[in-house]
Formats: sequence, C-alpha cells, structure tokens
Amino acid sequence: MFEGFRDERIDVGEVDLRVRHAGEGPPVLLIHGHPRTGATWHRVAPVLVERGYRVVCPDMRGYGRSGKAGIVPDHAQQSKRAVARDMVRLMRALDSPRFATVGHDRGCYVALRLALDHPDAVDRLVVLDGVPISEALARCDARFAHDWYHWFFFAQPEKPERAIMADPDAWYDAARPEAMGAENYREFRDAIHDPDTVRAMLEDYRAGLGIDRAHEEADRRAGRTVRCPTLFLWSTRDDMADLYGDPLAVWRPWVDDLRGAPIESGHHVAEENPEGLAAALHRFLAPAAAVEAHQDR
Repeated sequence: MFEGFRDERIDVGEVDLRVRHAGEGPPVLLIHGHPRTGATWHRVAPVLVERGYRVVCPDMRGYGRSGKAGIVPDHAQQSKRAVARDMVRLMRALDSPRFATVGHDRGCYVALRLALDHPDAVDRLVVLDGVPISEALARCDARFAHDWYHWFFFAQPEKPERAIMADPDAWYDAARPEAMGAENYREFRDAIHDPDTVRAMLEDYRAGLGIDRAHEEADRRAGRTVRCPTLFLWSTRDDMADLYGDPLAVWRPWVDDLRGAPIESGHHVAEENPEGLAAALHRFLAPAAAVEAHQDR
C-alpha cells in the first residue's frame, strides 16, 4: 500500500499530521471521511501519481495517527475551519501553497471550508458524497433523522463513546478487509479501537451541528461562494439522489463554476471504484495541469 510514497509526520502548529505523499506535478490534496484514514485513497493515489500529479494523503486531525487537539466547549478544535487551516499549513510545508482539493464524506466539508476560507490556496475543488452541513440540516425530515440518526446521536456527550468502545467492530460492522484492502482495513481497525481517536471523530460531528453550521450560515448571509471550478460526484448506490433529488441543485448557490455527475459505486468510492474515480478526477484536474505546464514554459 502506497509503494513509493513518503510516510511522515508534519507539525502544522496545533497538531502534527500523519501524511503520505508522492509524485511530481500539480499538487492534489485528498481528504478522507469518517471513520476512515488517509489510507482509504490507497487505490486512487498511485494512479494519480502515474498520471503526473503530486498527491498528498493526510489523516485529518483527530483521525488515524494524526494528533488530537484538546477539547473545548464549542468543539472548535475539531471544526472544519480548524482542519482546513491544518491542510493549508501542511501543503505550505510541502512547498505546495496552491493545490487542488478532493474531499469525501466528512472530508468534503473540510474541502468546502478550505475553498471558502482560503480561496487563494485552492485552485480546483472536488466534493464527493455530501452537501454542505447547513443544507442537510435545513432539509432534515423524518427520513433523514432515521437514516442519518448518527449525526444526532454522536453529538450527545459521553454516551456515544461508551457505545462504540464497548464493541468497535460491531459498531462499524459494514467494513470488510476484502473490500477495503488488508492494510487499509488494519489502519481502520487500529483507529476505531483507539479511544482518543473515537472521541475526536465524535467531536467532528459535535462541531458539525454547532460551530460548522454557524460558519456556513455566516457564509450564506455574506454571499460568499466557492470561486474555483468545482466538481461534485455522488455515488449511485449511496443516498444523495434519494435525499435531495438533484443534489447538484443543492450545491449551485455555493459555487460559481459547478459541474457534476453520478459515479457507479457505493459510498466508499475510493475503495469500491478507484479506477472510475481516478479517471473522473483526471478529466477534471487535467485542464489545470495543462495551464500550470504552460506557465512553467
């Protein structure tokens, strides 16, 4: 897994991040979701390196083997703003101050925050299987509350930690090594059996219902939008279309230049359809790569 990639820890100020990176060319930051680590990209990242990109796969703060910040009452230590700030500092430390950003699941909220808070850093944005947190909550109905109950359970104090740590494998029983890849699965299991990681992952959700929602609502009131070209991909066997009909319509008020399409997969697209995802990313990122190559000449 990640053959030829450097695997190191980089201090980004408040925490240090575990990161794997390799390649030459236009930089692409890949941000995982819950309850995965950066290893979820292990089938996609090498393909992008072969196609001429510099690929960076961190574990987000709190997740996997990255550092855990001290918990504060409003959960701001795990806010998407804090995680996005980590990513900017990480990419600067890797001499890539401007980069494309790809975010899946909880990582798509970080990717959105990156593009809104740091528009000079993000030149292309890809969001996978998610809509802005404030949009999901504004549309919350009985079906959403039933199917996505974990958003609200995870926000409760203490009880989710006890429930998960009583039997982490039973809680996350949908994960399978044959689907994920053996090494990726081992990293995932290490993470879900670590009480500090579990608490930090829950803090992600606690921040989501509070401070993250407030940040997004402030963006809407101020009329802030994503200025860079943006691609939204949603998995055909996930529930984006069932929940939102045309999920692109949810994203349009947030993005100046939006395109998107469904992709054949279940929710964990980087593991289930890495070839299709890598091809879609390359088609979208290639124009930016061509511009950079022209500028270098």
